[in-house]
Amino acid sequence: MKATETTLTGERADLHQALANARHFLRFTAQNLTDEQATTRTTVSELTLGGLVKHVSAVERQWQQFMVKGKAAMNWDGMDFSNPTPEQWEAFAVEFTMQPGETLEGLLESYAQIAAETDALLADIDLDATHELPKAPWFVDTHWSVRRTLLHIIAETTQHAGHADIIRESLDGQKSMG
Repeated sequence: MKATETTLTGERADLHQALANARHFLRFTAQNLTDEQATTRTTVSELTLGGLVKHVSAVERQWQQFMVKGKAAMNWDGMDFSNPTPEQWEAFAVEFTMQPGETLEGLLESYAQIAAETDALLADIDLDATHELPKAPWFVDTHWSVRRTLLHIIAETTQHAGHADIIRESLDGQKSMG
């Protein structure tokens, strides 16, 4: 049963609502855009609105799998983040860009499906379950609980919703808030 169909209480309700709010602002920022607008860079950054939706979806999916399978779900073995090969860097960069044949509508539909899967997981998963993290220069910790992983998904989504807001305002003046 999906978390949205289940009455969540306490900490689970708070985590769900924080994640729902962050997702809302990302989706709101991307509303009513054409695919061309979704692939338009408006800053010196390579980021686009479509690329951000795609990236946030991939990140949530990966962390969702981490919560269930642990480090094995991360598929980072052999990646030297301090000196990636050109092929590794290119594969990583694809996650941030809409590719030929991808549409913003399709990316948003995929994101909604991933969100629903995370919400369903939240309803029953052991928040105290802990998994070893893969080695990466941005991790200070060696292990994360499911709770900490959900907080990371919330932080990642919120951060990228802010990036999206800047891009959208630069694109056509629309603001998510204010």
